[in-house]
Amino acid sequence: MTARTIRPGQTWLDTNGNRIQAHGGSIFHQDGVFTWYGENKEHTTPGSGNWHWGVRAYTSSDLVNWEDRGLIIPPVLDDPDSPLHPAQSMDRPHIIYNELTGKYVCWLKIMNKDDTQASTVLTADTLLGPYDIVRSGLRPLGMDAGDFDLVVDPATKKAYYYFEKVHTDTICADLTDDYTDVTGEHSVHFPHPGPPFNREAPAYFTRDGRHYLVTSSTTGYFPNPSEFASATDFHGPWTVLGDAHPGDPSRTSFHSQISSVFQHPTKKDLYIALADRWLPQLPDDIPNVFDAVAARMQGRPMPEVSGGADLVEMMALANGENTAIADYVWLPIRFDGDRPFIDWIDEWSPEDFESLQEG
Repeated sequence: MTARTIRPGQTWLDTNGNRIQAHGGSIFHQDGVFTWYGENKEHTTPGSGNWHWGVRAYTSSDLVNWEDRGLIIPPVLDDPDSPLHPAQSMDRPHIIYNELTGKYVCWLKIMNKDDTQASTVLTADTLLGPYDIVRSGLRPLGMDAGDFDLVVDPATKKAYYYFEKVHTDTICADLTDDYTDVTGEHSVHFPHPGPPFNREAPAYFTRDGRHYLVTSSTTGYFPNPSEFASATDFHGPWTVLGDAHPGDPSRTSFHSQISSVFQHPTKKDLYIALADRWLPQLPDDIPNVFDAVAARMQGRPMPEVSGGADLVEMMALANGENTAIADYVWLPIRFDGDRPFIDWIDEWSPEDFESLQEG
């Protein structure tokens, strides 16, 4: 049965009737086809030891109905030291196309067992693979690299890598001409003393000549308030604009974390914030974790949780939760002048937005 609308926070099935598994995901548009790819979490269940099961992709013509195209980067099962082994903590694949080399370039974040974080870089001749590893254990600029986004300037074809220098700053680094490494040129933004205050999960987009980033705080899988910032250049300086979801009284980004922002190629001013609801089993009235952690650090009373549970202990246990049942929260971004906002909508369709005029 063909679906007509996107329903944020509801279970999303592919055209075969199976849960879509494309977490921490992004959309690539090419020749009228939308390709949604992300972490396959179908086997990430409590006690499994699996963080991921490769990178999965889906294709669509309407952004609502998605056909499973399988694993474009499968897990490596016979080498526990491979960054693609299911026990390795692989997150947030991002793919960009290099017109100079004719290669699709995918970067992966790998959280190592020694608490360091590094990048693995792969290339392929086609978007759906197969992909080959060209770099692993990459610590760009000698830094631990966390959540990130990749951006290509459509005018110059120069590429940029926005990443969280783990638990401190956000870095904008220039990529080499082949997009597989950093050049050394970089800038530093949003300095913070550490979790939960530092910014992670940077998602970039541009509109009317302005550059935007939306980031989250750092509270594990627990949701927290997202924040918009804007600039006139890739390297800033960035001006913080405030809460991305001001209409959400829980200050949890509608119980989600944004992974990327997609600009629709044929719909006027349609920017879609793609987000994961990592823990759909959380109660609707859970206190804001950012405020709770701040209270603990400052010696203030912790917010109450249903049943008397300790909220920070719940956060620690969440890393063992069943992310195989994580859902998605896709919402269009509303603009008031240059200021973006994300409002809750129970159901919506890209077809409801005005088409761009030809010519």
